[in-house]
Amino acid sequence: MFADLSPVAMTLTVMTGLLVKHAIADYGMQTAYMVGNKGRYLHPGGLLHAGLHAVFTTAVLLIFAPGAALFITKIAVGEFLVHYHIDYSKERICSDDTITPTCARFWQIHGFDQLLHALTYVAIAAIFVPPLITSS
Repeated sequence: MFADLSPVAMTLTVMTGLLVKHAIADYGMQTAYMVGNKGRYLHPGGLLHAGLHAVFTTAVLLIFAPGAALFITKIAVGEFLVHYHIDYSKERICSDDTITPTCARFWQIHGFDQLLHALTYVAIAAIFVPPLITSS
């Protein structure tokens, strides 16, 4: 099904899948428990949130390469570590009580956080797509 896509189309399709999963995991499935504890290092709430992203990344990538479970698992572990630390860092920066959703600084930090997550997906696509294309 995806084997006929050009490298650019494959990359854009993978990126779209990762961005949709990000929206679902960050905005649709993130609980107050996760949000409230991402700023406490190694707290289960933050680990659970990053784990949710890793599981969904695995699911998205398995759609494209069902036979590459080990490779995909390595990518997902990398995303787990990066996602966790991006979120933890954001929460530590925003731990100042003056940085709230009513001030511009909060939205600047939030936007940078989201940019870093999107760039993570660019890196994942750059790692994932070339072997996928050469094997088809």
